[in-house]
Amino acid sequence: MKGRLARRIGAVVAAPLFARIGFHFRRITGGADRKFFLRLLLGLGAIVLLASLLVAVSEGPRDSVGGFLAKVGTSFYWAVTTVMGSGDPSYVTTPAGFIISWLLVLFGVAIVASITGALVGFLIDFLLKEGQGMGASGYKDHIVVCGWNATARELIAELGTDEYTTRIVVVHESEKNPAGSGVYFVNGDITDAEDLRRAGIEEAMAAIICPGDASNDADMRSILCCMAIEAIAPQVRTVVEVNNPAHVEHFHRADADEIVVTSRIASRLLARASLYPGLAEIVTDIVSGGKGSELYRVSIPDSCIGLTLDELSVRLRSDHKATLLGVNRDGIAYVNPPTEFRLAQGDDAVVVAESLGTLAPLKLQHD
Repeated sequence: MKGRLARRIGAVVAAPLFARIGFHFRRITGGADRKFFLRLLLGLGAIVLLASLLVAVSEGPRDSVGGFLAKVGTSFYWAVTTVMGSGDPSYVTTPAGFIISWLLVLFGVAIVASITGALVGFLIDFLLKEGQGMGASGYKDHIVVCGWNATARELIAELGTDEYTTRIVVVHESEKNPAGSGVYFVNGDITDAEDLRRAGIEEAMAAIICPGDASNDADMRSILCCMAIEAIAPQVRTVVEVNNPAHVEHFHRADADEIVVTSRIASRLLARASLYPGLAEIVTDIVSGGKGSELYRVSIPDSCIGLTLDELSVRLRSDHKATLLGVNRDGIAYVNPPTEFRLAQGDDAVVVAESLGTLAPLKLQHD
C-alpha cells in the first residue's frame, strides 16, 4: 500500500507541469542571494519567538514553570497567526501585550504583502516565459521537432491523428508557437545543447530535424543539430529531412538514423504516376493513413517463423486484417522476394491496416 502511494506521489511530482515550475523556479532563484533570504527568515523567526516570550511574561502566569512554558507555546501560536493576519486580538489584555500585538500586525502586513507579491510575480513570469517559448517541456517519451517548414506542419498534423497520441515539442526560433495549440513550443536554436535540453531531448523517443528552407546552409544546420543531439542524447532516434542528396553522406557521418530526401521521393513518385495513372493517390493514401489504411512496422509473431511470404500474408489478413507490403531482414527490405524465401528470427514486417490491434509495434535499438 505504501509502495503504491509512493509511486503515485512520484508520478504526480514527475508530471510535466511540476517539471516546468521547477525549471522556472531554478531560473529565477539561480541569481538570488540565498544568504540574504536565510537571514531574513531567521530574523523573522527570532522576532516571533521574542514576541511570544514577551507576551507570556506580560500576560502570565508566573507561579509555575509548567504554566509559563504552556503560555509560551500558546503565545507562539498566537504570534504566528497574528503575523499571518488571522490572530486573536483578545488574547492580550495588558498595555505591553497591545504594543507587541500592533508591532506584529505591522510586520504581518509587510510579510504577507512580500509573499503575495513574490507569488504573483512568479506566476506572471511563468505564464509570460511559457508563452514566449522560454520554458522547459518536462515531457518523457515524446517527439522533438527541430526546425519549422511545410513538412513540419504536415507531419505534426499526421502525428496528431496517430492512435498513440504522442506528445510533440517544437524547437524553433520564433516569437510565437508556429504549431498552434496542443504542441509545446521552445523558442531556441536547434544546434544549441541547452535549448535542446529545454525541449527534453534527453528523455525523448525520437527527434525529427526539418531544414528551415531549401538551401544548402539549411542542410548544414541540420547536420549540426544532428551532431548536438548525438552528443547529449545518443539514445534518441534521429529522423532527418534532407534538401540536397549530395549531403546524405554527411548525415551518415553525423549518425542520423533515418534520412529522407524529399526531392528524391517526390521525383520518383511523379515519374511512376506519369506512367500509371492514379498511383500517386494510392501511395499518398497509404502513407497518410487515409480511409482506414495506416502504415505500420511490426514484429513478426513467433508462430509465423518459417512461413513463406504468401503464408504470412494469409495469416495477417485472417488474424489481424492487415495487408503485407514487405519484410525487413538485417536492414534489407524484401518487397518481392523469391518463392523459397522463408521468415527467420529477427525479421519484421511492414503492413497496412486500420490499426495495430494485437500486432506488436517494432522497437528498434538506436544503433
